[in-house]
Amino acid sequence: MMHDTFPDFAARERPLRIGAVSYLNSKPLIEDLAELAGEAELILDFPSRLADDLSAGELDVALIPSIEVLRDADYEIVSDACVATRGPVLSVKLFSRIPIAQIRTLALDEGSRTSATLARILLSERFGVRPATELLPLGFATEDTSTDAVLLIGDRAMKPPRERFVTTWDLGEEWTDWTGLPFVFAMWAARRDCELGEIEEALCLSRDHGVERFAAIARREAPKLGITPELAEDYLAHNLHFALGSAERAGLRLFQELAVKNGLAPEGVELVFRHCLSAR
Repeated sequence: MMHDTFPDFAARERPLRIGAVSYLNSKPLIEDLAELAGEAELILDFPSRLADDLSAGELDVALIPSIEVLRDADYEIVSDACVATRGPVLSVKLFSRIPIAQIRTLALDEGSRTSATLARILLSERFGVRPATELLPLGFATEDTSTDAVLLIGDRAMKPPRERFVTTWDLGEEWTDWTGLPFVFAMWAARRDCELGEIEEALCLSRDHGVERFAAIARREAPKLGITPELAEDYLAHNLHFALGSAERAGLRLFQELAVKNGLAPEGVELVFRHCLSAR
């Protein structure tokens, strides 16, 4: 532990709590974070649960679904580290048993909020389809629901499903082909009144370490997921992007505009970006 790095923690009743996603796609964002963040406590969970815990004040900063930042005017984006894609994302897929235009019912991965919103936007804007939705609990497979289509995210979306589907959408690919912009799935966020000290820089530095170690992360994580290290490394290096640049911000603003248009986010929420110095 690097206690001398963050002396402002001494005045706190408890260490800062950092919530991070447990999926492979977020591992580069938390490489060495436990050491870089000094006395802060790192907690891993699913994106939707992190969002709930941040909202409830149980976390001080968390990697949450981007849609949650667009729904709460009290949140600020506190790092230029993010989980984004500039094309096929591989780990966010909509599987349809019927042609897309005929979808009337949709099961949404319980771990998803941003991807669930993105799927509904794409269906509505491109096909005029607004299906009835239900949650697919974590740990359930596509065959556990009879809906016309199923949205899966994270590590389980990377594995081929056991049943055949008429259409499979990679949502990152569909968004980029349609808009020409990247898509941001998750960002680090905190309440506007929450002072994080040097944690903001630690989040960026952790990302910088992670993007330099894709091969090592892949070798470490692939056996846990039942995939090859080669697939895991290719996924991290070519399907994902971890910096929130100008194109990503433009994609985020378009996502917000479409979410508001479709009644999936409130009007008037301003995106606030705290400054973060990064080595990248």
